[in-house]
Amino acid sequence: MPATGSARLRQLELAWAAFAGLNLAAMAAFPQWETIPFHLIWFTLTVLYGFAVWELRSTGLVLGGVAILTGTLIFQDALHQRQEWGELFEVPLMSAMFLAMVWHARQRKQAMTDLADLLDRQESFLHDVSHALRTPITIARGHVELAGGRHEARVAIDELDRMERIVQQLLMIAKAQAATLSERCVELDELLEDVTMRWSEISPRVWRVGELAHGTLRADPDALRAAVDALLENAVQHTDASAVIEVSSRATGDTVTISVADEGSGISDEALGLIFGRFERGGDTADGGIGLGLSIVDAIARAHGGRCTVQSSPRGSTFNLTLAGYTPRVETLTGVADEP
Repeated sequence: MPATGSARLRQLELAWAAFAGLNLAAMAAFPQWETIPFHLIWFTLTVLYGFAVWELRSTGLVLGGVAILTGTLIFQDALHQRQEWGELFEVPLMSAMFLAMVWHARQRKQAMTDLADLLDRQESFLHDVSHALRTPITIARGHVELAGGRHEARVAIDELDRMERIVQQLLMIAKAQAATLSERCVELDELLEDVTMRWSEISPRVWRVGELAHGTLRADPDALRAAVDALLENAVQHTDASAVIEVSSRATGDTVTISVADEGSGISDEALGLIFGRFERGGDTADGGIGLGLSIVDAIARAHGGRCTVQSSPRGSTFNLTLAGYTPRVETLTGVADEP
């Protein structure tokens, strides 16, 4: 635990000890009303334990001390007929309830520790897998390229490239789901223009950049680019060379929606509920893809606290990637764009 958190916890424990002492004094001073401070002591002890899950020895000492002190005061009042003897049963009852809460709190703490360890091991595994898979792919590509320009070599290189893309996609999904993305301010309009220009150079379509929201988005730049790439790749796979693909964005407050609209054949009603699932394609892909693209978009959107939706008709589909963390660019008097 960080030093600041430990100091605050210590202050909370001392405050509870003082509060419990005052209530013990109230129990002794006002025996007719002692059930009120009695329950306040046990209630606040339970709340405190929710913040500070003590070791078993410390828990036993605190529980025993509270039970003995409160039980002794009630016993003395019952002995002097200021309380009913039945009030003594409150002490073991409250102790049992506290112990049940202790068990649940310790189970939760152990589960959180196990989860953190699992995430650490998952991240290490991803790094190892990335290195283990990329190295043989690179070596194999080098040997195939040395074999010359024959058709078989070209096919093998294409398949190795495809394997590398699959590895990168799986790693991006795992990284997004493990919440290990690194966020910073991204010039959204510049990124969308750059990605669209790059796709227009390699895929013959009627490419258009529609109205754009001018500003910055707090996001992982690599993940954001991967999500937009996946949406554009999906549009290319489901359109022919004469179809229009338009990229646009619009902002509402601190939320921005990136839209990719195409003139493809649309998506069937049955496939609409499946296309964001991993290995789901909702139709044949032009390059034999395995259906990871849209699941990448969904994972990245969720990792940023956003969502991806789709509207489709026989005249085409529009995918909308909605993310928070947008800041509009402010125009100065000289016309130069500055950030607020």
